[in-house]
Order: sequence, then C-alpha cells, then structure tokens
Amino acid sequence: MSDKVAIITGGGSGIGKSVAQALVKKGFSVTLAGRNRDKLEETAQEINHQHKVLLVPTDVSIATEVANLFRKTVEKFGRVDLLFNNAGTNTQNSIMLEDLSDEDWQKVVDVNLTGAFLCIREAFKTMKHQQPMGGRIINNGSISSQVPRPNSAPYNATKHAITGLTKSVALDGRKYGIACGQIDIGNAATPMASKMKHGVPQADGNIAVEPTMDVNNVAEAVVYMASLPPEANVLHLTVMATNMPFVGRG
Repeated sequence: MSDKVAIITGGGSGIGKSVAQALVKKGFSVTLAGRNRDKLEETAQEINHQHKVLLVPTDVSIATEVANLFRKTVEKFGRVDLLFNNAGTNTQNSIMLEDLSDEDWQKVVDVNLTGAFLCIREAFKTMKHQQPMGGRIINNGSISSQVPRPNSAPYNATKHAITGLTKSVALDGRKYGIACGQIDIGNAATPMASKMKHGVPQADGNIAVEPTMDVNNVAEAVVYMASLPPEANVLHLTVMATNMPFVGRG
C-alpha cells in the first residue's frame, strides 16, 4: 500500500485521527480534512512521517471547499486512492423529535449526508481521470445506519441514507474501477463516546452505561478494507463493542 494517497474527513480527532495514523504506518500519504485547523495540526504532529500528511481545513457541507480539498491533494500527492468519508455531526443534546428545529435537522443533513455526497462526487471526478484509473471509497455509516437510538432522528435518518448512498456508489463506480464499502461502528472509545461511561438513554426509557472498545480496532478494520486489491470489496462491515446493546437488543 506504499505510495497510495488517502483523504480522511473528520481527520482531526477520534476515529479519523486513529485511521490516519494507521494508514500512514502502512505507507499511505494522507490528507486530513476538518473544520478545526488546530485539531488537524495536533493529529499531524502525532504522526511520525509528517511529510506524508497534508492539512486542508474543510467544511464538507460546502461544495467549493470540498473541490479545494481534492485539488490540493492532487497538487501535493498526484492522485487519490482512498476516500474515508468520516465527517459527521449530531444535535447538541438528546432532543425529542417533535422539538427538533428546522436548523437542528438541516445541520445534521448538511454534514452527514450532503457532505458525504459532495466528497464522493469529487472523488469520482478525480478517480475516473487519474492513471491508473479508480480507487476506493469507505463511508462511516455507524450502527445507527441499522438501528436507531432514542431522540436522534436526524442522525439516524442520515446514517440510514448513507447505506443507500454506499450501494449506489458501489454500483455506479464499477465502470471507473471505484469500489465503495461501508463500515458501521459501535461504541468506539473516542471523546464523542465518553458519555457511554456515564450512561445513555435506552429504548425502554432507562439510562444505562454501555461497553466501549478501543478505537484502534476501527482503524485496523479500515486498513483491511483499504488494503484489498481492486477486484475485491467489503460492501458492509460492522465493528462494535462485543457486549454493547445491539445484538438481541442488549
């Protein structure tokens, strides 16, 4: 996998940061995209081979910024072999569906769904014209793409939509040698998941502490998906904390 190039959105912390570190260890050059430059710089400083890292502050919900992300990556590294569509957001607090504002809904849709589409569109434009043609796209679906959490309608809806988008991209990318798969992640121990240790709402109305897993398990899974030869693809992979309330409803 040496000399391959990856773009990672949401690359400044959590899952994106862990995946970036793992890919660089495998020989990838990586472009880190995110809205917070300070976080991107912190991630870059923790990667030993900083010459293999490019920082491009990006709001994935803005088409011109996404186009700039891909343009700068090609200018620096020459091509794009992998897009890890990882950027995501949620409402600030658990909000009942009937109390969601238009702004609450639109903010999540703009980042989680429209942002993923905009990045995929630019990836297609880049990958279809490079030599050798093709590449791979991995979408972060979340376990919420399969089952919802209470009071999270915007997040759950966008993550369910990512599954449909993944399938469309996997089909439409065939003629260009572009493979597309989805990784659904459950309770990786990141700052965003810290609330799991204190208790989160359950479907029965209770508040319960949930098990978590090391985020490096996610990074290793993404590296596996990214390491496959062009003729093979993982369409859908779930990696989760073994005892989290998902299988059998807890």
